Amino acid sequence: MSPVAAPEMVNPGINDVIEDAKRHAKDPASDQTMVLNMGPQHPSTHGVLRLVLEIDGETVVSMAPDIGYLHTGIEKTAEAKFYQQVVPLTDRIDYLSPMCNNLCYCLAVEKLLALEIPERAQTIRVLLNELTRIQSHLVWLGTHAMDIGALTVFLYCFREREELLRLFEAVAGQRMMTSYFRIGGLSMEPPAGWFDRVQKFLNIMPSKIAEYEGLLSGNPIWYSRLKGVGYLSPEDAVRLGVTGPPLRASGVDWDLRRDMPYTGYEKYTFKVPISHDGDVWARYTIRLEEMYESVKIAQQALDRMPEGRITADAPKIILPDREEMKTQMESLIHHFKIVTEGFGVPAGEVFQTVESPRGVMGYYVVSDGTNKPLRVHMRNPSYATLQALETMCKGKLLGDVVAVIGSIDIVLGEIDR
Repeated sequence: MSPVAAPEMVNPGINDVIEDAKRHAKDPASDQTMVLNMGPQHPSTHGVLRLVLEIDGETVVSMAPDIGYLHTGIEKTAEAKFYQQVVPLTDRIDYLSPMCNNLCYCLAVEKLLALEIPERAQTIRVLLNELTRIQSHLVWLGTHAMDIGALTVFLYCFREREELLRLFEAVAGQRMMTSYFRIGGLSMEPPAGWFDRVQKFLNIMPSKIAEYEGLLSGNPIWYSRLKGVGYLSPEDAVRLGVTGPPLRASGVDWDLRRDMPYTGYEKYTFKVPISHDGDVWARYTIRLEEMYESVKIAQQALDRMPEGRITADAPKIILPDREEMKTQMESLIHHFKIVTEGFGVPAGEVFQTVESPRGVMGYYVVSDGTNKPLRVHMRNPSYATLQALETMCKGKLLGDVVAVIGSIDIVLGEIDR
């Protein structure tokens, strides 16, 4: 194998696959091996991903993902923004769980600022994070089922997702890129009647999840396409940095909401679903159970919703009330200075993690004491999970690759960023 990658090859793993294929082509005993491009796929699917596969007939011999088609340079862009201006950038990392990204970044900066977040704001954050988790899992289930050929479930899942997007739009003014969380709390109080709408959704959602199960779990074709496919051992999962549902489906009992609680998760009672099968079927059942548990957590948040402030007591960081701006000159000045100049953050560095729908999401924020971050780095779960794809597919059939990709629930936006 040549130690120098060909100039046209960006990913060294792809170069390895092609070099191996060339060697096989010169070997008369390996004349059945060929290199196959799978993708790039259209953005309306799971994202723009290209897989370079070496196959022997229908069997996958090796695989190398080619990423970067959605590269945005968000991490570099964050260095040129005020701290509060970075929040909308985090939405675009994982566009299916924007509020989880908002929360992780806000928690990191709040640690540097030593802010104490009011109980009401923390409770609403938990509520919206669990609704976001359900929404993300609905997109995963609908698209995963459609990839395998079960088209009806896609329509059912997006029926419930639509109601969630309406809830997000009502509280944040945006259906998908919901920049509702702020450094120090929330942007505004939820509108009148919003909690009642959430309660109505939580009342019906368990029956809808049972409906999805009824359509899929008892279907022998669905079962045969998933069961025993794409096995990932617990040792390989840990070694490759896999987190979230794929890790728990391999038997590793780890969930940050329970094991390293943040924003008040230690006050909630919920079960962490675990399976030891480690296949596509296990990853499917784990996420279904997680939706049930998210409904329970969201219900607990509604039941215990306290009164009080939704922002920390930090007038030099939090935008003042708009009504106060009309009558108090000091509030008007604070608003003007925060918007035009930002606010300084004490020098230091912090790494904050949360449990996103896809696994452990981490934000590393470095401050040099100015109004803009020196460095913002995102540790996204999809990037780590994607490198386990070859382990799950090697030696398996080409037709199973699509099922395995769907089961790990990657978002290319957070892989490329």
